[in-house]
Amino acid sequence: MSELTNDPELSDDALLQGDADAVYAELLARVGEATPRVRLEPTRRAAALLGDPQAAAPVIHVAGTNGKTSTARMIDSLLRAHGLRTGLLTSPHLSRVNERILVDGEPISNEAFIANWRDIQPYLEMTDAQLEGEGEAPLTFFEAFTLLAFASFADAPVDVVLLETGMGGEWDSTNIADGAVAVITPIALDHMHRLGSTVQEIARTKAGIIKPGAIVVSAEQDATALAELQAKSREVGAELVLQGEAFDVASSTVAVGGQLVSVRGRAASYSEVFLPLYGTHQAQNAALAVAAVESFLGGGAQAIVSDVIEQGLAESTSPGRLELIGVDPTVIVDAAHNPQGAESLVAAMRDYFDFDEIAVVLGVLEDKDLDGIVARLAPMATRFYVTQSESERAVASDDLAYVVRNLVGADATWEYDVLAEATDAARRWAAEAPKRAVIVTGSITLVGEAMDLAKSEGWKA
Repeated sequence: MSELTNDPELSDDALLQGDADAVYAELLARVGEATPRVRLEPTRRAAALLGDPQAAAPVIHVAGTNGKTSTARMIDSLLRAHGLRTGLLTSPHLSRVNERILVDGEPISNEAFIANWRDIQPYLEMTDAQLEGEGEAPLTFFEAFTLLAFASFADAPVDVVLLETGMGGEWDSTNIADGAVAVITPIALDHMHRLGSTVQEIARTKAGIIKPGAIVVSAEQDATALAELQAKSREVGAELVLQGEAFDVASSTVAVGGQLVSVRGRAASYSEVFLPLYGTHQAQNAALAVAAVESFLGGGAQAIVSDVIEQGLAESTSPGRLELIGVDPTVIVDAAHNPQGAESLVAAMRDYFDFDEIAVVLGVLEDKDLDGIVARLAPMATRFYVTQSESERAVASDDLAYVVRNLVGADATWEYDVLAEATDAARRWAAEAPKRAVIVTGSITLVGEAMDLAKSEGWKA
């Protein structure tokens, strides 16, 4: 137990932080998320020892390249507004690993995190021993973490589980669960070293979450991606529901603190509902979420009551996505980590904000399309402050700066090894003139570190 136990001002949960950190360290000692194993059998084997907690509640499974987390969180909010107790597995986290496992919209407590891990740990070690005896690698971080999430949801318990895939779909460890509804957000090129070099190959992997008899709710897709979803749906007898045909965004207009969205759902139309998130891409995510909830609650034939849709969307959050974390000067973070995400960020800044000059604090992880990200951000950026997060996967700031200089020129590029130095320089520049802003983007790890920095330094006080 931590030495902080003598402090009467600390909550019981805060007193357990050291123990929770120790559990996280045990998880991190396993093979990391950047190198997942193309397999499901070990996760299934461990789950069987645990009594198959993934089957304790019906599942909505979310895969795709962009918008997974926002869409999953909107679905979660709508279902909670409907009166259901939800469990949501999402990744990665911004500040604390507990954020990945949410019950009723809140990260699980340190107490639950520790207790559930200790409960499942002996069974994971049994599985590890079996695997090693067979010449196989033990359970990875994400495989073990997925099992922890399933056990936590079963322990809560919850009425419905929402799963965001970690990478891909077919062999992602979340895929030991059978989703009654499979939600596919827009598919694009990403993680190509793992998922394939074409959108078609990537879509084929993501279509692996489609199970027999499921309802598949898909955003608009590239023609080759759509063909893969159609083929998989036919193969397993799933119902494919497409944006543009069965549901769509009717309109979205700028409003104070977000937007008013009108959605043509599967069962009904919902007019001018407030969504406290910026960007037309978030309106698209909202339409996908609405269609998914209609499909889950009534097979697509039952409308969502007005109070539920209004409360569910109004209470939707998507931390780290076009989120204001600083004022005087304005600092916004966004987790755009590929060209499509960067393009959505630029469009949202153009449509929802009125800044004359913008400094982009940029840090990107390995295996990303650096040229594509920078090229999409360049029309918005007055200057780039290039840096790197503390992630072992972060592209070195000097390597990233080389790419940025080649695309936008040396006069618009500043390089810093440490995020705090980059943000300090960018904020000082932005404070020198009105209608300037700072945007921190490029990876979720950089965004999380910036949010922690803003909190510690009081940027939004």
